[in-house]
Amino acid sequence: MIISEKNKFGLTIISIASLVCFFILWQLVVKFNIITNDLLATPTQVVKLFFVKINAVDPDGATLITHTLVSLEEALFGYVLALVIGIPLGLAMGWFTIVDGLARPIFELIRPIPPVAWIPLAIFWFGIGISSKAFIIFFAALVASVINSYTGVRLTNPTFIRMARAYGASNWEIFWNVCVPSALPMVFGGLQVALAGAWTSLVAAELVAADTGLGYLINVGRRLMRVDLVVLGMFMVGLTGVLISFVVNRIERRLVAGVRR
Repeated sequence: MIISEKNKFGLTIISIASLVCFFILWQLVVKFNIITNDLLATPTQVVKLFFVKINAVDPDGATLITHTLVSLEEALFGYVLALVIGIPLGLAMGWFTIVDGLARPIFELIRPIPPVAWIPLAIFWFGIGISSKAFIIFFAALVASVINSYTGVRLTNPTFIRMARAYGASNWEIFWNVCVPSALPMVFGGLQVALAGAWTSLVAAELVAADTGLGYLINVGRRLMRVDLVVLGMFMVGLTGVLISFVVNRIERRLVAGVRR
């Protein structure tokens, strides 16, 4: 569906109004003790703490910027590794029978295992540093990357494939020039799903074993019964996830538009 510039502007206004109403409602719910302040911090309290934590290391031992950068580093390391392995694997499984036969049994065995189930092994093998978080995030993002890439190839229009064969294209040429471009929308859909899974698993891993990161910040807030610290950590998780998703969307638009041209 093509959206005009006028409609885009209208949607932007509606989105901004929705966010403003959400924060006003949140503020009023706490202010009028529908939910008490010891159970939920107000938006104004979170904003004040945000500016304080930019430079302050108390009570968790690091600034907000440090926590965010550590979580980003861990998330991107595992996420990119999952994409580098998962996307080519899924594409190849979707087209080449031998790859599908070799990889599918192992993939189907690993796929049902929740990413958080890998946390104990990750701690045993890598400790509580970046490597253990990247390992968990890798498995969280791998499944969506493989499945969507595989499905994208399988959904390639058979007419295009038959036409390429009629013109004498080889199996590899059909895969690279027909199937891969056709699969790109599904691949990028998988990137979004993988991103959500990776970010969620990162926070879960940091809640269990970490000494920095946004999940660790949330855990410190829980231990100290600082609800404002917990909400700030949650807010930063959401905000950072939105920014990463925005970047992925921009890349998707450029690549898919280039393929269509």
